[in-house]
Amino acid sequence: MTASAPLAHLARRLRAGETLFMSWCGMNDAAIAEATVRENFDAALIDMQHGAVDFTTTVQAIGLVGLAGKPAIARIPVGEFATASRLLDAGAAAIVAPMINSEADAKRFASFVKFPPVGERSWGPHRAFGLAGLEGEAYFHKANDLHLAIAMIETREALDALDSILDVPGIDGVFVGPSDLSIALTKGAVVDAGHPEVDKALDHIGARCKAKGKVAGAFCMTGKRAKEVAAKGFRLCSISTDGMMMRLGARMELKAARG
Repeated sequence: MTASAPLAHLARRLRAGETLFMSWCGMNDAAIAEATVRENFDAALIDMQHGAVDFTTTVQAIGLVGLAGKPAIARIPVGEFATASRLLDAGAAAIVAPMINSEADAKRFASFVKFPPVGERSWGPHRAFGLAGLEGEAYFHKANDLHLAIAMIETREALDALDSILDVPGIDGVFVGPSDLSIALTKGAVVDAGHPEVDKALDHIGARCKAKGKVAGAFCMTGKRAKEVAAKGFRLCSISTDGMMMRLGARMELKAARG
């Protein structure tokens, strides 16, 4: 494995206890993911669930983010676990799967991310070889450690099953979707990623992940919020989205021009 192999950076740094901040990319142009991650982000997440990106654009983005020397993470649409395996073949360092609500959901997800004996991922990597700095059997023997399976916690059901989800072999961590979680915890009363019930849940999730040696991550709307969430023990935090950052930058420059 070479020092420049970006696919390996994510797992290595998280297991070393580092806190990583990633960009969140949903605009349907792979060049945006590359341009954003070059601004000293630790990784880029390509969002296939709510973003406008399709499979082809996601594969292109994984390569361009890799050229920037950074690992790419992909969030798949709900239940599309076969897509996870294809994205791993293309060099994604991790897969984030939404709406993992039970131990059974977590087991099915992990089975598509990990090779036997942990899972049932089929053999067929291509770009993953280059981004991992490994070939053939050497890649095979390290792949389960290099590629992370991260389950999203977004519902009351998932929160109640947290320990069972974390205990599934092949699940490397969880990622909180705070907006959906706020809807669930308030029984549909509000959409508020900063709701006190969400903060309480974040404290619990951070503590359980630490106790079990798993990664805790979360979507954060702002850099300030990412700092707050990181202080709760979350070591993989996104900051805003590409679209939100573009709008904010445009607003700031236009305001400066108009005085």
